[in-house]
Amino acid sequence: MTRIGGDVVVETLRALGADTVFGLPGQHALGLFEALRRAGDLRVISGRVENNLAFAADGYARARLAADPDGPVPVTPLIVSTGPGALLTLASLQESRAASVPVLGISSQVPVAGLGGGRHGYLHELPDQQASFRDVVKSVHVVRRASQLPTALREAWTSAATAPYGPVWVEIPQDVLLGPAGIPPITAVSAAPPALEPLPELVTAVAELLAAAANPVILAGGGALRSGAHAELLALAEAVRAPVVSTFGGKGVFPWDHELSGRSWLEDWHTTEFLAAADVLLVLGSGLGELSSNYRGFAPRGRVIQVEADLGKLESNYPGLGIHADVRLTLQALLEWVPMRASDGRAETAVAGLLSRVESRLAGQDLAVERKLIDDIRAALPDGTQTFWDMTIAAYWAWSAWNPEGAPIHTAQGAGGLGYGLPGALGGAVTGRPTLAVSGDGGAMYGVAELATAVQHGLDVTWLIIDDGGYGVLREYLTDAFGHTTATELARPDFVALARSFGVAARLSSPDTVGTDLAEALRTPGPSVVVLPALLKLFAPTHLEQA
Repeated sequence: MTRIGGDVVVETLRALGADTVFGLPGQHALGLFEALRRAGDLRVISGRVENNLAFAADGYARARLAADPDGPVPVTPLIVSTGPGALLTLASLQESRAASVPVLGISSQVPVAGLGGGRHGYLHELPDQQASFRDVVKSVHVVRRASQLPTALREAWTSAATAPYGPVWVEIPQDVLLGPAGIPPITAVSAAPPALEPLPELVTAVAELLAAAANPVILAGGGALRSGAHAELLALAEAVRAPVVSTFGGKGVFPWDHELSGRSWLEDWHTTEFLAAADVLLVLGSGLGELSSNYRGFAPRGRVIQVEADLGKLESNYPGLGIHADVRLTLQALLEWVPMRASDGRAETAVAGLLSRVESRLAGQDLAVERKLIDDIRAALPDGTQTFWDMTIAAYWAWSAWNPEGAPIHTAQGAGGLGYGLPGALGGAVTGRPTLAVSGDGGAMYGVAELATAVQHGLDVTWLIIDDGGYGVLREYLTDAFGHTTATELARPDFVALARSFGVAARLSSPDTVGTDLAEALRTPGPSVVVLPALLKLFAPTHLEQA
């Protein structure tokens, strides 16, 4: 058969290391999907809606990162068609960008003759499709001839895999995909992301500050987790006897039950004050944004050191000593300089006191149902289960309370859009590991069509839908702010019957039986749904005047 441009794309992806592609066909992308059929050795995961498919690609990459932080960066190809198909991925790619997830988006385009004006009358035509992606993804790569394909894809792959990881976009016209390849088969393309190493002078300065600190504290963010800095962070914390608090995106990078673990109650004012009281606060892979700063309430009283791979985030919210570098490489360098500090028990006592204050605050509120639910969900999961959470009240609890050891947590709190839970979990399940998705009834309706995807691909996903009859988080926010709600109450289907109509096993649960029901569903191969009618509450954080 005559090789076409689509074959060059598939050959290049295979050479770069791809083994799985998430794709949804469209008129202008037919050359790509024919090439995938011809190749036969790349697994193609389809979907029902492009934004869900992009979430699934994101979930696949996150699951692989969590399972093998020392392995190659799992750049994940996502293939969609022109115009509407491409644009539907934007909100999902915003989440991937915010959470530093390496997704390689590839879209078709109208034929080359129709580019540039948006007036040629092609189906799906846009005046400037790439402009829609330019401020969402890390980089945009445009192809106009088949000979440009290997280099453009290599550059895009390198960009996605360079710290900070993130989504990238490649645009290829229809006639390039369908036309003759014009170049020999591609078998030896490789990408070499540059190492983002810290400047040695800055490493020395940080080591001196940590050595002299009387009360050092570490805040570990998503950048620490993405860089695979688990071992180095543990070694540094134990060397300088520094308590470690994790951001919501950094959960899992430091042992949950370690004597120096302050865990991740970042919406709690006791934790905010604990961080603020440090004479040296080492911030690893966090921009100290809205959530990590307790909605800008954080006011550090000591020296802030910020290690961040995203140059634009350095000192963007708080002044300090900024180091533009990969977290893992920075910690490796620091460990050569910081002296070992003998434990005098002060750090351990401080951490125990912090967790005791958090517990006392929670115990003073009527939150037994919510706390039991998180405990029951966690206890039901087999070791190694990947969990994916939508923007729902249970997820807000999980940000703080979830123990991620043996059950990594992936949430949409980077960009905060609805609909991540099920499609993200479908991507996680493609890795071959059991997955749990957690959604509210509002978020569930965004991705319910992907139950068909779960069935079609035989994916081992258990979906917990917590049905409170509306957008629960927004209901609380509006009520607290104005005493009334608007547009938060929702008509919804019988989720059990709907799931069964897809051929998915489903059951109605209760707060008393949800742990048992989830455990049974997780033991059953293939997709399953557990529906829990429950009206949950957010916890009330302690404010400054109450601390």
